[in-house]
Amino acid sequence: MIQKDAPLVLAVPSKGRLQENANAFFARAGLDVVRGRGLRDYRGTLAGLDGVEIAFLSASEIVQQIADGAAHMGVTGEDLVRETLPDADAKVELLTPLGFGHANVVVAVPQAWIDVRNMADLEDVAAAFRARRGERMRVATKYVHLTRTFFAQAGVTDYRIVESLGATEGAPAAGQAELIVDITTTGATLVANALKVLDDGVMLRSEANLVASVNANWTDSTRQTARAILARIAAEEEARTSREVRALIAGDQVALAREAAENFEARALFGTPKDGPLTLLCGHKKVAALADWLVLRGAENVTVRSLDYVFGARNALYDKLCARIG
Repeated sequence: MIQKDAPLVLAVPSKGRLQENANAFFARAGLDVVRGRGLRDYRGTLAGLDGVEIAFLSASEIVQQIADGAAHMGVTGEDLVRETLPDADAKVELLTPLGFGHANVVVAVPQAWIDVRNMADLEDVAAAFRARRGERMRVATKYVHLTRTFFAQAGVTDYRIVESLGATEGAPAAGQAELIVDITTTGATLVANALKVLDDGVMLRSEANLVASVNANWTDSTRQTARAILARIAAEEEARTSREVRALIAGDQVALAREAAENFEARALFGTPKDGPLTLLCGHKKVAALADWLVLRGAENVTVRSLDYVFGARNALYDKLCARIG
């Protein structure tokens, strides 16, 4: 009996907005997530790509599964990675941010503390609090490791952590803590609870990331599957953030392409023919400036179009993975 190679395990969020965004991210790369027999099935596949097993888990479970090597790759927030794994860089590799799940981990104090604007002010308040009351100021948070690390770097020592089990932002009003460390997207909830973020109190700007395990069993088969997945993701990302720019223009097109590369970080597609249109790939934020530059150099018309995918001989995401797993 021929034994099949073990599949690459890809962990994705099992529910909520993160799941919807993760599914949409993979779909844009031509990799539709297929859930087995319905919402209660915690295993799935990627349509059109063999050798992949999808594991539907909570965002925090994904971090632990990747760290332990039970999953090869997964989608989860950087805040959870940094909080759950004090030695995160030794166990996982953050391959690429995914453009969703944005949130900041912040230090927030009561708005009534009008003289407390930064972490240095907070240290002064903490020292005075202890001198006056004989006890340390309380910080309510779910982010214990991140808080300890950040406060130590800022020189804030006179405090104690109260682990939050509910709505952290309500802790000061309820008399459970003097300030908080919490995650926020818009800051509206903090304002509603009469809290403000310190000027230098953003501890981490987090978003969802594609994370790879250093400890997983990376066989030849799972490496090739990862290469195929990462090639599609890289091709979609390149297409989404770039535009094809074409212009029929007289002159030395090799020199023009070189100048475009120097001035606009554009690169020639399909070589630089002596005749025919000059075709460039340019970051979408610099397209208008590049088009204007081409017109000034004699182009009658410049066309710009969006692309579905841009596959290249070099796969930066796969190179990044291989650099970690050997």
